[in-house]
Amino acid sequence: MTSVIRIKKGLDIRIKGRAPQVLLAAKKSDRYAVVPDAYAGIYPKVTVRVGDKVKAGTPVMIDKNRPEIRFVAPVSGTVIAVNRGEKRKLLSIEIAPDKEIEYEIFGTKKVSDLGGEEVKEAILMGGLWPCLRQRPYDIVASPADKPRDVFVSAFYSAPLAPDFDFILRGQAEDFQTGIDALAKLTDGKVYVGLRPDSATHPQGAEIIEVYGAHPAGNVGVQINLTKPVNKGETVWVVGAEDVILIGRLFNKGIADFSRLVAITGSEARERGYVKAIAGCRISSLTDGRIPPDGFLNGFQRLNNIRIISGNVLTGTRVREEDYLRPYDNQITVIPEGDDVHELFGWALPGLDKFSVSRTFINWLWGKGKEYVIDARLQGGRRAMIMSNEYDKVFPLDIYPEYLLKAILAFDINKMEQLGIYEVAPEDFALCEFVDTSKIEIQHIVRQGLDALYKEMN
Repeated sequence: MTSVIRIKKGLDIRIKGRAPQVLLAAKKSDRYAVVPDAYAGIYPKVTVRVGDKVKAGTPVMIDKNRPEIRFVAPVSGTVIAVNRGEKRKLLSIEIAPDKEIEYEIFGTKKVSDLGGEEVKEAILMGGLWPCLRQRPYDIVASPADKPRDVFVSAFYSAPLAPDFDFILRGQAEDFQTGIDALAKLTDGKVYVGLRPDSATHPQGAEIIEVYGAHPAGNVGVQINLTKPVNKGETVWVVGAEDVILIGRLFNKGIADFSRLVAITGSEARERGYVKAIAGCRISSLTDGRIPPDGFLNGFQRLNNIRIISGNVLTGTRVREEDYLRPYDNQITVIPEGDDVHELFGWALPGLDKFSVSRTFINWLWGKGKEYVIDARLQGGRRAMIMSNEYDKVFPLDIYPEYLLKAILAFDINKMEQLGIYEVAPEDFALCEFVDTSKIEIQHIVRQGLDALYKEMN
């Protein structure tokens, strides 16, 4: 059965640098890492020591409160560092890889022959449980819960987002197996959000055809406009590429974390898709594909670019020595903007500038034009202005300004009444982009969800 959603509110930010559908040569990463901060709602405990040999699929970390949730090595090799910060906070577990990956063998399984508990156990043992996240709180799902429904968004609408139909080529069987496995975990339905022209047609799922601008691809929007989450209910969400990983676990019997990563952005010298493994060094993806540091007129030139793991709205700023985050399938390279100095920039015609509020006259003829957008804030932080500017790009049936104020006041009753259980930080990314006050809205929402989870549990 197919249902249709039409998003009337939203915004497509037209940035130069989309990745063409070509495969680029991959460089082998000299080390990989498991980074606990990438997983919301867990309290990590290391299960390996420096010098230990591990295979791809060997547990290196567990959740203290839910020890059945295992975080496994993405490659085989030797544990070379367990990095800690203040108060011994675990920062990362680093692994020097072997020349050839050796996998833990979990055995192939036919999903149709398994019950829900057997499917759950297989996912837990394979270290793929962190692929499942829950609403409310937007955290790693609890194996003790049974979700009302499971939602998968099988397309991406964020700026310069990769094409999932291209990613799915040759992996349709694994994707279908992943959908079948998820269906065993709920008494409800598995909903899959698709663009109307998508070549993806999974069986055994409720299809949602989504029309409209970003954030149409956000699973939170699809949940809110299909079957909202009420207090006391739990819904699980799974990324489309993570569904492939789950299907691969059952079809091949190994934890294979390889995925296609799109190299995008106006400052990327070479764009396309690279086959990589989650946790690899960013440098293995960007080497030779971004402008190098250098000298200009005898002075050290600043590296005037920003590398983002993810998209420009919800991604994380990274350096080349950092690691690809587990949920990301995109690297975006844009100008930093720290070398730009405009005199009376606000008073100029702005023919090459993107504007949401029609400040510049190019909105008259610039429909469809792509822009080079840098990372400058372009404005000062100030108090929240109640001007309904969030509502223009926020399609959820929620009042965003009032919810943010309730979070800041930590008024639990108001937060519940205003829909805190339905949202994740990514749902507010466009609000943050258009915000006149330059408030870090996603950070506020994340803090509110974490505080509420701690209070309720």
